[in-house]
Amino acid sequence: MNFRDICEKRQSCRSFDSSKTVETEKLDSCLEAARLAPSAYNSQPYRIWAVTGEKAKLMADYEKSGVGKFCADCSTYVVFTEDDYSDMAKAGAEAKGLDFRSIDLGIAVAYLTAEAAEKGLDSCIMASFNDKRVREIIGADKRVLLVVALGYRKSDDPQRIKKRKSSDEIIVRV
Repeated sequence: MNFRDICEKRQSCRSFDSSKTVETEKLDSCLEAARLAPSAYNSQPYRIWAVTGEKAKLMADYEKSGVGKFCADCSTYVVFTEDDYSDMAKAGAEAKGLDFRSIDLGIAVAYLTAEAAEKGLDSCIMASFNDKRVREIIGADKRVLLVVALGYRKSDDPQRIKKRKSSDEIIVRV
């Protein structure tokens, strides 16, 4: 699959197939893609948690995690938590007046979800969840930044047509 195909295929899954679990090799490949993502000063100011098995069942339970109810049948989650910011990245961010951490996180999640799409997996990036409960489930002591559900969508969950602004609305050529 070429990169454009990946861009067309990847969407936020709203209906996971509970009969299919993510193969370890595919999960490892997605995690490695996220690990290889660039970050400011190579600081990687996050920790990546692979959540499967019984812990994933707790994540899938809306009452326990606050993760979207549409993920009730998801078998695998990747959780990104804060981690220390390197001194170089901190100094660079202060000099620019810009905190690079959210940019770094976005790039890592984009790499993870693109690799997932290439491997035939579906994903859903979520910023709405109960931070305290998710930290308790995974045993994290730092703030949860994003949760990504990974799995296979149900056959009756169709590929949707992308609704995006037109090129003329967002691209400026100078």
